[in-house]
Amino acid sequence: MADFLGMMKQAAQLQSKMQAMQDELANVEVEGISGGGLVAVRMTAKMDVKGVKIDPSLMKAEEREVLEDLLVTALGDARRKAETAMQEKMQALTGGLGLPPGVFGQ
Repeated sequence: MADFLGMMKQAAQLQSKMQAMQDELANVEVEGISGGGLVAVRMTAKMDVKGVKIDPSLMKAEEREVLEDLLVTALGDARRKAETAMQEKMQALTGGLGLPPGVFGQ
């Protein structure tokens, strides 16, 4: 019975830590860049896009396709960085729990 109560207490602590981590991830921002800095996308580690910067040289009708491609690339770069930030936070949270690889994205 003591083991069960201990496990329940650990589960409650983990849930509390997970909520705190989720709150923290909302404040972690990354920036995805493409075209050598012509396009930049800022997003949180929870994948919420916060801003987009576009170099004025791309604001021409004939540059539309280039701009579209650069936006896709910058968004992908930001997403990868956000995923990395999230994984690092999860690793820090679950590192001492002795969970097997694959649990919580490890």
